[in-house]
Amino acid sequence: MSPALRIVLRILGIGALVAGGVAVALAALVGVILLGPLMFWIAWNVLDFAAAVGLPELAFWGIVLATLFLVVGWFGKVVIAAIVFLIDPSWFHGAAQVRWPEPTFRNFLAVALLALLASRPQAHAHERTRRRKH
Repeated sequence: MSPALRIVLRILGIGALVAGGVAVALAALVGVILLGPLMFWIAWNVLDFAAAVGLPELAFWGIVLATLFLVVGWFGKVVIAAIVFLIDPSWFHGAAQVRWPEPTFRNFLAVALLALLASRPQAHAHERTRRRKH
């Protein structure tokens, strides 16, 4: 095999490896971005946890904001509350009759999905503090 062809094949091989890695990283990012709201939608609307605690079902943007609210840290929660307050201040004056859900498997599964979403940032924060100590 000629040296020029060997060099071209090496370059194409590395290029394919990089392109494949970028494609996998993008697929993982899209999956994570879509997985959070999907899990929240399943817990809130499909498993009907909203009705179990006496709250209304949420539309698309409500699900996205609620998912972000569960996933982000304290500053993110403040920003989301400020956005909601600026867009629709009357939303804070709404009354809700929140109640404890019935102890059913469906409600347990919904709480487990919501807890899984809410627990992710704290897990990363604890991992960083463990690295600093060592």
